[in-house]
Amino acid sequence: MTLQGNLTPEQTFLFDYIDRNARAIALLGDNIFYFGELGMQEFETAKLMTALLEQGGFKVERGIAGFPTGFCASYGAGRPVVAIHTEYDSCPDNSQTAGVPRQDWIVEGAPGHCEGHNVNAAVLVATALAAKHAMNEFGLKGTLKVFGAPAEEQLISRPYFVRDGWFDDVDVAFHDHIGAEFSASHGLLQSALISATFTFHGETAHAGMSPWNGRDALDGVVLMDMGLAQYREHMRPEMRAHRVITNGGDQPNVIPRTATVWWFFRDGTAEGAQKLFAQGQKIAAGAAMMSNTEVEVEVLSAVWPLRCNRTLAELVQRNIEVAGMPAWTDAEQKLARELQANAKVKVEGLKSEIKPMTGAAVPRQSSNDAGDVSWKVPMIKFYYPSNVPNINFHHWAAGVVLANSIAHKGAVAGTKAFAGAVVECFKNPALVEEAKRTFKEELGGVEYKSILPPEQKPPAELNRAIMEKFRPEMAKHYLKEMPEFT
Repeated sequence: MTLQGNLTPEQTFLFDYIDRNARAIALLGDNIFYFGELGMQEFETAKLMTALLEQGGFKVERGIAGFPTGFCASYGAGRPVVAIHTEYDSCPDNSQTAGVPRQDWIVEGAPGHCEGHNVNAAVLVATALAAKHAMNEFGLKGTLKVFGAPAEEQLISRPYFVRDGWFDDVDVAFHDHIGAEFSASHGLLQSALISATFTFHGETAHAGMSPWNGRDALDGVVLMDMGLAQYREHMRPEMRAHRVITNGGDQPNVIPRTATVWWFFRDGTAEGAQKLFAQGQKIAAGAAMMSNTEVEVEVLSAVWPLRCNRTLAELVQRNIEVAGMPAWTDAEQKLARELQANAKVKVEGLKSEIKPMTGAAVPRQSSNDAGDVSWKVPMIKFYYPSNVPNINFHHWAAGVVLANSIAHKGAVAGTKAFAGAVVECFKNPALVEEAKRTFKEELGGVEYKSILPPEQKPPAELNRAIMEKFRPEMAKHYLKEMPEFT
């Protein structure tokens, strides 16, 4: 619960605004949940978010850095320049009915939100609108920038934003993300990643009559897979390499002329991810040689590890403690426990206490494309409690509460902490300068340089075919009621 006696005038104003618009926050997240759009195809989602920001007085630039569903909305002028950003894409084959604690498709096989990016988007927009109103109410100077980041599940957009200069004038940055807890931390949080496709080129032939005339591109893909499987023995524990075959040929009696495999290479450092990718390229070249094919490599994204600034983490943690955990009902606890039981994880219900910040973060092997932002400027990524403990993302169970009162309450709490921290930066510019000082110390002389190829363009067609296949059926479930902030 909110600690009302500890509120500053700015927090009182923000919390009143957020509580008054709790219904709008819930509806925004729920609408995006039912849009269920995959990365690079978040057209309905971006349209709704940018419309609300424009209605709220923000100037919106759409299509930034070559992303049709990316945007930058800005309000105010001068310094400090505070950037807030998040993602809003879904995952393939994870359509899940809200509020049902067992696997139950909305549209079988369709994409769906199973991490909570729909709630991230609601918290981002609500924070922007609340902070803007507080800036006006208290005469606070500075510029608030709101970035919409497409295709986080493919780790794509924010390295392009940084490479193309969108964060050059930013002083500090904040990133909200759903979780099962309410927490902030500092230090290295997530891994670096390089995403690349390897397309092998051969020659067709009749697989029954004259296979000796063919050069099998799929053989190249399979041999690369075998080579990397053998190399795993020699990878460091923090390294990861995983893939999907996106094109394995058309039919068994025609030797495939082309075949493609999409790999992710992860490590705790940008240098380590580059070394692992280089080894992958060597193995691909060997696979091409063995299969008598040629291989073409395309880097889709290249992301630095995500780090969090201590000064900003302490700022957000203070605001988390003031905002307080939501008060869960018996029905919400029952749903959470049923879900945990059905997902075969530890049954403990929803958390009721705020997680204290006891030290540096424990690095994770997951990645987030905000990593580049966090080496460009001081940044914090914090988690707000809109999902169920012990439930893994990218699984049907992680979608159950995303358009439910559990997500709604967590989003309100997260928005209060987020908006409170952002407004404090405008109220106290010295805090921003302190974040920049500690950021410089934390870098320890490391010089950030984008590892994304300078000529690389965003893959605008990514996921288009999947969304075109499923969108007509998914659209039948879109909500009729739209959010209105007052």
